[in-house]
Amino acid sequence: MIRIPTFVCLLSVLLSTAALEAQNLHQWLIPLRDAVYEHQLSVNRIVPLYDAAKAASRRNLSGTALDLALSRCELLMGRAYLFEERHNEARARLSEGLKIAENAVQTASNDEAWVLRAENLSYICQISPVSFVIANGLKVEEYAKKALQYNSRNANAQYLIAARWVYAPAPFHNHRKGIEMMTAIINSCDMERDDRFNVYYAIGYAYIQQNRNADAGIWLQRALEVYPTNKYAKELLNGIKG
Repeated sequence: MIRIPTFVCLLSVLLSTAALEAQNLHQWLIPLRDAVYEHQLSVNRIVPLYDAAKAASRRNLSGTALDLALSRCELLMGRAYLFEERHNEARARLSEGLKIAENAVQTASNDEAWVLRAENLSYICQISPVSFVIANGLKVEEYAKKALQYNSRNANAQYLIAARWVYAPAPFHNHRKGIEMMTAIINSCDMERDDRFNVYYAIGYAYIQQNRNADAGIWLQRALEVYPTNKYAKELLNGIKG
């Protein structure tokens, strides 16, 4: 979650209230993931990476493993479209990713299937009417908690739960709690490269909301050490330097 997730704000209203870097991502998915975070390619130039990742997944995997890889491809491509505000195309990809993740949950329930279900749904909520969010927003945290039942070290699941405390509007946010929960992810979860970026960025954002710009700068610099060309982290850091 690089932009402030709109669904998190609505979800919060509804509720009323040394890290290891995992190497679990298939090698052929890494170029697609990194392109989405690096912001150096237009979405049209990311499409060939998406097609190549899907093709490699089909060549190398089958069954639930294939479903998980394809769901992640759809999630990443959906996010790429979302960042360029091509919402119809984003919704199509994210909806397909959600459908595939739901199939994976039915055939071989595990933490990755549940977290992909949560992630795809969370981004669909960002570009959906309030009525959809009211009906489905609470499921994001529900699915994330399901993932943690299978693997308490799943960083994506922990992040989805912590994010609402960071990004929600007043009076539903709790930046101190969000920072504590994000820091706990660093100390207790297996983290991929994008997990580290997301967590560092979220902590930086939360510190800005507390008017603690010096602390925020430290964390945003850490985020940019992970993805130096990410435009959202650069914009946020430049904003507090100005």
